[in-house]
Amino acid sequence: MFLSKFFLPLSKEIPSDAKIISHQLMLKAGLISKVNSGIYSWLPLGVKILENISKIISNNLEKANINKIIMPITQPANLWQESNRYDAYGQEMLRFKDRHNKELLFGPTAEEIATDIFRKYVKSYKEMPINLYQINWKFRDEIRPRFGVMRAREFLMKDAYSFALDKIEALEIYKTYYKIYLKIFTEMGLTAIPVKADTGAIGGNLSHEFHILAETGESEIYADPALFQEIEKGNFNYHELKNYYAAADEMHNPQNSPKNLIVKKGIEVGHIFNFADKYSKSLNATIKNNQGENIAVNMGSYGIGVSRLVAAIIEYSHDAKGIIWPTEIAPFKVIINPLKLSDPEIAKTSFAIYELLQNRNISIIIDDTSNKSVGEKFACHDLIGIPYQIIIGAKSLKDGNIEIKERKTGKSELIKIHQLDNYNFN
Repeated sequence: MFLSKFFLPLSKEIPSDAKIISHQLMLKAGLISKVNSGIYSWLPLGVKILENISKIISNNLEKANINKIIMPITQPANLWQESNRYDAYGQEMLRFKDRHNKELLFGPTAEEIATDIFRKYVKSYKEMPINLYQINWKFRDEIRPRFGVMRAREFLMKDAYSFALDKIEALEIYKTYYKIYLKIFTEMGLTAIPVKADTGAIGGNLSHEFHILAETGESEIYADPALFQEIEKGNFNYHELKNYYAAADEMHNPQNSPKNLIVKKGIEVGHIFNFADKYSKSLNATIKNNQGENIAVNMGSYGIGVSRLVAAIIEYSHDAKGIIWPTEIAPFKVIINPLKLSDPEIAKTSFAIYELLQNRNISIIIDDTSNKSVGEKFACHDLIGIPYQIIIGAKSLKDGNIEIKERKTGKSELIKIHQLDNYNFN
């Protein structure tokens, strides 16, 4: 990709309602553009982040044989009336009528649609369990949208739904999602802490939230430091990790907690639920088991806020210069910065390196713009947070060297051009 052809509308003017750093940086770096209160257009840089996050999520779910579907964002009211949630959900649900005067809603979640799919097509216990997921847009009419995409009205979400024969099978599925979630966040370069959670409007009695620690988090997280150590070591075992104390503020019990707790702010980025037969009973999602008994299936749902994650990662990883993307989800891993593109030798070397890294399947962008000073280029590259900058100048090139700067640490090193063949951009 050439930067001159990449739509990147950087902004110096930040609106007064951009109170937190992620909102400010997403506007400054041209990831999003505000359309209305809590509603944003996602611009090319932001779309690349969404796609990279979605890819990591999908890869992990499909390795676990969880099937991807796409459900409608416009849902019929009658399904929600069947589940007894239509009136109970409240004003966050956007309701409207079509030209035939049928009541519709813009889906805030999709338990009803997923359950309807199950009851239509699954007829034998031998087909169980069933796991379905989607990555799709949702709408919740927040009374006070704020913090940019962190608490927006329209948002991108991964939501999955499981259907099991009994509690034992349902718990095994729940543990699978628990493990997958920790793996997903680790692959994104994050440490997410699972905490016991209130089930809220979704229902059920088993639920965990996954939080990224950040100073601007809305929840207070209380966690045993050993839990962090286990997750960072790659231990994602539900039975082992559940023995470590971890709770958000509303579930925290000081009398039952150890003394050496880590207490930090957290941003919720994922939530998993088991709600047994809450929806299957009301929506008549039943199946005959191997004893010939007609039973309501045991269900769970599992969400990750994809668009919310973008903001959470920025809150977690930034400095005074701008965003610092983890390499795993960065829009590009490398940006090439020719300090003087009009110099034939610099231009030749820059485009040769560009081609070399493209052939290595490394996501790369070259700053071929001619209307910016060297200082403006450095400021732009730091702001948008590309993990590695390859800086090509006449002085270093004279000795056959190029400079590689790591965005996260700010460290630079000179290497010979031929060393790029095996350089590890991770």
